Amino acid sequence: MRKTLLCTAMAALGFSAFVSAAEITITCGNVGKEQQICKESVAEWEKKTGHSVNIVTPPTSATEQLALYQQILGSGSSDIDAFQIDVIWPGILGNHLIDLKPFTNGAEKEHFQAIVENNTFKGKLVAMPWFTDAGLLFYRKDLLDKYGYEVPETWEELSEIANKVQDAERSAGNKKMWGFVFQAKAYEGLTCDALEWIDSYGGGDVVNANGDITVNNDNTVKALEMAASWVGNITPQGVLNYMEEDARGVFQSGNAVFMRNWPYAWSLSQNDDSPIRGKVGVVALPKGGEGGKQTGTLGGWQMAVSKYSENPEVTADLVMWLTSKEEQKRRAIVGSYNPTIADLYDDPDVNKASPFMGQLKATFTNAVARPSRATGANYNKVSTAIFNATYEVLSGEQTAEASVAQLEKDLKRIKRRSW
Repeated sequence: MRKTLLCTAMAALGFSAFVSAAEITITCGNVGKEQQICKESVAEWEKKTGHSVNIVTPPTSATEQLALYQQILGSGSSDIDAFQIDVIWPGILGNHLIDLKPFTNGAEKEHFQAIVENNTFKGKLVAMPWFTDAGLLFYRKDLLDKYGYEVPETWEELSEIANKVQDAERSAGNKKMWGFVFQAKAYEGLTCDALEWIDSYGGGDVVNANGDITVNNDNTVKALEMAASWVGNITPQGVLNYMEEDARGVFQSGNAVFMRNWPYAWSLSQNDDSPIRGKVGVVALPKGGEGGKQTGTLGGWQMAVSKYSENPEVTADLVMWLTSKEEQKRRAIVGSYNPTIADLYDDPDVNKASPFMGQLKATFTNAVARPSRATGANYNKVSTAIFNATYEVLSGEQTAEASVAQLEKDLKRIKRRSW
């Protein structure tokens, strides 16, 4: 039953009369702490409004999530009212989402405008920014201090330091120690990693803002060759099946010197039961050589309302609560989720909880974007081509030069057919 007969005053929603309390269903969170924080936020809203919310856990893989959402929304199903969507999906799912502008009271003006523009599809604000992030480098402060190393500024320095610390720790008895872990399974996370490596070496963004295919160049080849050199050396062979939580599991258990991951991993590393509590540092990802640049793939999630929802107004109110300044501050403090509201980066409570957050504001706001806007509804095909080509190089199935040349052909074929 989607509605009950219970009546309640809905002043918080701006209703002037008694309305039926609605039961709505949302997708929210796919890792432990993320979902727990979402449940706490939802519980507060339920208490305020008298409505009830059923939280559905989506698949961990973003690629699988998108496929599921396309299936649900494509069928016109009203089973799920609100969706947690990736920063790259507004253009893919926009036709199935309501315009939130009538419900915002101008709140979107507080958020980073680049993200608001990203979430605007055919003139409609189809999603509200919930949190933003970019890929970051996590490192063991204690181990670098122990062996007298500074934080690496380039991928080359990281490779050298990771190798030496890994060998020293293994000699000291920790046979499980690895130098560097990241996400290398053939899925969206590998597209993010690949874009970071390529951009850091000056190889461009694979497909530029005008839709031009720019991937086939020497710097792209150099970046992928560097990444491939890690596998089996400073990175376990099993990384080829790692997603975010797999990498975090190795790092948080104390068995990796460096890790590439999203900011959420910070608060988890500082849990009371974490073996590496107080031993972790966070910085921007390394540059690709001396002439490269520090970068990170723009990530982050939004909240959107299905146009097939039977309770769009109520659901929109929940979305506005979840993405509000109050809730974004709480999420930043208890979960190290990066706000999409600029003022919060200067908030002393936020910076006390996550000391790196204010320092890396430029990384969060100036990260390399995935080519979702240029490729539109075909982004999923484009990303699949990118992560499959990258995976072939990492796994040793193909040379970087050959894989990049094939990727260019594959992208041209996708563009010719549909974008």
